[in-house]
Amino acid sequence: MSFSIAIDIGGTFTDCIVEDAQGELHIFKASSTPPDFETGFMNALKLAAEHFGLGLADFLGQTGRIVHGSTVSTNALVERKVARTGFLCNAGHPDILTLREAVRKPVFNWRLDFPDPYVLPADTAEIRGRISARGEVIEPLNEDDVRAAALRLKAQGVKAIGICFLWSIIDGSHERRAREIIQEVWPGVPVTLSHELNPIGREYRRAISTVIDASLLPIVSDYVTKLTGALEAAGFRDELLLANCVGGMMPPDDLIARPIFSVMSGPTLAPVAAQQLTPEPNVIVVDMGGTTFDVSAIRDGHFIVSQEAMIGDDILGIPKIDVRSVGAGGGSIASIDAGRMLHVGPHSAGARPGPACYGRGGQRPTVTDANVVLGILDPDYFLGGRMKLDRAAAERVVGEIADGLGVSLEEAAYAIYTTSNNIMVGAIEDMTVKEGIDPRDSFMVVGGGATAAHICEIAQELGIGRMMVPRFAAGLSAYGGLISDIRWEEQATALTSSAAFDPARINEAVARLTARGRAFLTEAGIPAERQRFATVYLGRYRYQSWEIEVPFDLPAAGLNAADLPRMVAAFHAMHERIYSVKAETDVVEFTTWKVRAIGLAPERPVRVVRPAQQGAPLPKAHRRVYVRDAGGIIDCPVYGGADLGAGARVTGPAVIEEPTTTIMVLPRWNATADSDGNYRLELH
Repeated sequence: MSFSIAIDIGGTFTDCIVEDAQGELHIFKASSTPPDFETGFMNALKLAAEHFGLGLADFLGQTGRIVHGSTVSTNALVERKVARTGFLCNAGHPDILTLREAVRKPVFNWRLDFPDPYVLPADTAEIRGRISARGEVIEPLNEDDVRAAALRLKAQGVKAIGICFLWSIIDGSHERRAREIIQEVWPGVPVTLSHELNPIGREYRRAISTVIDASLLPIVSDYVTKLTGALEAAGFRDELLLANCVGGMMPPDDLIARPIFSVMSGPTLAPVAAQQLTPEPNVIVVDMGGTTFDVSAIRDGHFIVSQEAMIGDDILGIPKIDVRSVGAGGGSIASIDAGRMLHVGPHSAGARPGPACYGRGGQRPTVTDANVVLGILDPDYFLGGRMKLDRAAAERVVGEIADGLGVSLEEAAYAIYTTSNNIMVGAIEDMTVKEGIDPRDSFMVVGGGATAAHICEIAQELGIGRMMVPRFAAGLSAYGGLISDIRWEEQATALTSSAAFDPARINEAVARLTARGRAFLTEAGIPAERQRFATVYLGRYRYQSWEIEVPFDLPAAGLNAADLPRMVAAFHAMHERIYSVKAETDVVEFTTWKVRAIGLAPERPVRVVRPAQQGAPLPKAHRRVYVRDAGGIIDCPVYGGADLGAGARVTGPAVIEEPTTTIMVLPRWNATADSDGNYRLELH
C-alpha cells in the first residue's frame, strides 16, 4: 500500500497527515463540520486525494491504514449533549454521584453551589441485594427491583444504563444478572457494568466512570458507525484505528464497547508525537488550535498519566494521559468589560462563523484577527494560500477593541496577542510550577497551527530557552496517531501488602489480565512478534488515602516472595520522586494491578532527508510586522520554509512561513532547520 493516514478533528480544523511510500509526510487541513464531524473527515481525505492527483476511491484503495483521534465524546460531555442515563446502585446508596469524593476546588468558596450529579435522582434506582468485601452474598439480588427499575427508566426516556454495586470488583454476579434482566425486559438498551469497565475499589470513581461510559455509548456508536459507513462507501477496505486516552489506538468495535476511553483522545497523541521527535527526557508539549490551548508533559522519558482528570464538575474516574486545556485558541474571542478590561476567551468563534478575517460572517475580534493586523499572518498565504483572509474585516473588529481601550489599532491587536499569551503561560505553569517542576529545566515541543506565532513570547515569560517547532506542527496530534502503537490496558483489584504478601493471588490476577490483553491484540490483527506487555501496580503506605502508580518487571515464572524487596524499593523510590519523601519502615499496600497490552506500530519507511543549506538563507519577502521588542512596526524579513535547507539559521526578528503554520521569531531568538524540516529555536 502507498499511503498511511492520520486524521485529528479539532474544534476549528480537521488535520490530515499522509505518509507516502517514500516516508514523506504531507499535511492537509479542512474546516471541521460540527455536529457532523464525519463530513469534515471525508473533506480532509478529498483534499489529500486531490493533492496526489487521484480520485477519492483510488486514493483510499492505495491506503493501508487510517488512524483517527477526535473530540466528539469530549464535546458531548462538555456541552452535556449525552444520552440520558439511568443509574442502578445498592439500596441505601443513591447519593454516590451526588456526594462524590468532595467538591475539589475551590474548596474555600462558600458561595459555590454544590453541582448537580451526573445522573439526577429521578433516574437513579436503588436495588436490594448485597455482596460483602470478601465476596459473600449477604442479601440475594432482588430481581423484581431490577425489572421495575428498567421499566420505569424506559418510561422516563432514559437511553442507557450504568450499574455499580458495592464490591462487584470481588464478585460481579449481581451486576451481570441485573444486565441480563434489563435486556430481557428492554432489549437493545446499552448497559455498562462497573466491574467490567473500571474494576477499582473507589466507589465514586467506579460509579462515575460507569455512567459517563453509558451516556456516551449511543453517541460514540452513532459517530463511529457513520464514519465507517462513509469510508466504506468511498472505497476504503483496510484498517481503521481510533485513538484512546492512554496514548494508543483501538479498533472501532472495541472503542464503541468502551467509549469513555475516547474522551480527550486527540490531544493525548501530542505527547506521543513529541516523544518520537526528541530524545529530551523532560518535555513540555503545547498545542494551540482554533478553540483551546492544550498542555501535556513528558517526565524522565515517560508520559504523565493522571487519575484525576476532570470533566466539568466530575472526575473522569479512569487513568488517562494528563492533558490540560484552556480556552485560548486562534478563534478565542476578545472583549472589553464595563471596567474597560480586556478579556480573551474562553468562548471561541469556532469553525463557523470563525474569525472575522475568514469571511464567513464572524463579527467579533479573535486572536487570529489580531495576528493578521499585527502582520504576523499573511492574508494571502493562510493554509499555503488555499484560504484567503480578509485583512479589512480583521482591522474592523480589532478596531472596536482599539476604540474601547483608547489605543491604536496595532496596540489593540498586540494587547489581544499578549493577553492570550498570558493565559497560555498560566496553563503551562499549572502543569509545571504548581506541580513542583521548574519549566526552565524542560525542552518544549510546539504543536498546533497557531502556536508558533506566539511561542517565543510565551517561552521568554517562562524562562524556557530551547524548543522545537516541527514542520507538521499544525498536525502534531495527527502525527502522534500516525506513529502510535495499538495500546490498551486492563486492571484488577487484588489487595495485599508487604506485611502479608500473597504472590499467588497477584499472579492469578496478572495472568488473567494478560490473557485479555493478548486476546485484544490478536483480535486487532497484531502478530505475536509485535505484541508487548507492561505491568504496573498501584500502591500506598498503610493509612494513606491515595495510591501511586509504579511499573514493575514480571518474571516469566510469575512473582514469588523473593521479589517483594525489589517491589517495595521501587515504591519507595517512586514516592520520593513524586513527593520528595519516603518512609522505608512503613508497610506498603498493593491495591490494583494493571497490564498494558501494546501492539507495536509497523516500521515506517526511511524518508529522504532535506538537503543541506547552501550559503546564508535569503528571505522571500519583507512585510510590516508589529514587534514590541523591536520598538513597534518594522520591515520584517519573511522566509519560506521550503527554501530553507538543513542547517539554515534564521535570526529574529523574522517570520518563517510553512503552509500550515507561521513562526514568529522574536529578537534574541535563532531558528535552525534540521534535515526533516523541523525548526529548533534557541534564545541567545
